Amino acid sequence: MLRVPSIEENIGIRVYITESRGLGGIIKRAPEDFIVEEVLVDGSMASVRLEDNRLSSPTEHGRYLICVLVKRGWDALLAIDEIAKALSISSDRIGFAGIKDADALTAQHISIGGVPLNRLANINIEGLLIKPLGYSNEKISPEKLFGNRFRITVRSIKIGEKTAKRRIEKINEEIAEFGGIPNFFGHQRFGTVRPITHIVGKHIVMGNFKDAILTFLTYQSPYEGARIREIRRELCETMDFDSALRRFPKSLIYERLILTHLSKSPNDYLGALQKVPLNLRKLFVQAYQSYLFNRFLSERIRRKIPIKEALEGDYAIELDENGLPRKKFLKVEASNVKAINDELKRGRVALGIPLVGPRQPLSEGLQGEIEREILEEEDVSQEDFKGAGMIKVNVSGGLRLALAKIIGLKVDILDDIETPGRKAATFNFMLLRGAYATILLREYIKPTTDKQLIKCGF
Repeated sequence: MLRVPSIEENIGIRVYITESRGLGGIIKRAPEDFIVEEVLVDGSMASVRLEDNRLSSPTEHGRYLICVLVKRGWDALLAIDEIAKALSISSDRIGFAGIKDADALTAQHISIGGVPLNRLANINIEGLLIKPLGYSNEKISPEKLFGNRFRITVRSIKIGEKTAKRRIEKINEEIAEFGGIPNFFGHQRFGTVRPITHIVGKHIVMGNFKDAILTFLTYQSPYEGARIREIRRELCETMDFDSALRRFPKSLIYERLILTHLSKSPNDYLGALQKVPLNLRKLFVQAYQSYLFNRFLSERIRRKIPIKEALEGDYAIELDENGLPRKKFLKVEASNVKAINDELKRGRVALGIPLVGPRQPLSEGLQGEIEREILEEEDVSQEDFKGAGMIKVNVSGGLRLALAKIIGLKVDILDDIETPGRKAATFNFMLLRGAYATILLREYIKPTTDKQLIKCGF
């Protein structure tokens, strides 16, 4: 198998599923090169063109004001926090279906509870646009999400058009043979420049709140700016929270929230964690679940255990008419393995792999062996995840599809107008909720070193 960058290894992604050579190139040179538009299960589609947005079933009254949020170059959680500040409400009153890429141009639905339409006039934030669509008695939540449409441009491709098309065709064939792409949690879940959310999450799960906070504040990535690396290094050596608060740039909002608390209560690391918005606290713990899932799936692929087929001990998740997972699942046993695989071929069920938590039993059989080996290596148990309750985060566990289907993939090769003499590839496709576009793109671009991965824009 091809070598993967160490950054990816560290977030649990340890394999490519295709062997063909990649295109190379760069994504996210500008936010407009990475466009994400949300589609809800009721058919409502969010567009980066505000005038194109409509709600499938709007009402004149309701508990929630439904809007489309278009953001350019914004982290989703920070954007929600800024909108909440502008409206003088808690960010918990703003519902959303998914966290979109930060270095991108994205459109998504949000619900704002208990806020009249005229209050939106208070929002004037650069890089954020909001269009109200109507009211609903139901808030926007992850269960409302069907999937995302992507229009992504890969720039600065050095190879010629014929070679690029030939490589794309080969990769297409390999992905089709595999049955889709591995449903890894992508770089967005962990961070690429500073991939530490899962490390912070593990410390929280294990009750090591001091280590969680200090990892978040002081971890020094070689791909972060020299000035902030020096500030983090100095804080690690001195533990002078007052000085760090004065030196940390205002753009690092969450670090400053923590430092403000620690400058007054230097040993209250649990209290400092609770100053972080709930959505981010959840993300830390979920990132560690995601890391473990990536490890489980990577190892299954590495051992060449089938993904398109269920084996005894596996889980099979029922799919609805849209191909989305239901909450119903089956344990694959000798008595039903043939029937389940027949349903799998018809697209009515799919292989599921656990998200670790106290209420989710591990798999049995070969997959179960993988999961137990990795948990032993990590020195963590399912019960340990109850520790997240200390920061008011409850994760019970669950199942996640092992494969992600690609809908309507179309790739065009053209001249890169920004880099004369080089080519660009435009990728148009859709993924169902929970799947990451970067997991598809990495198979086509094929970065093999950390430097390439960072330069590519992952």
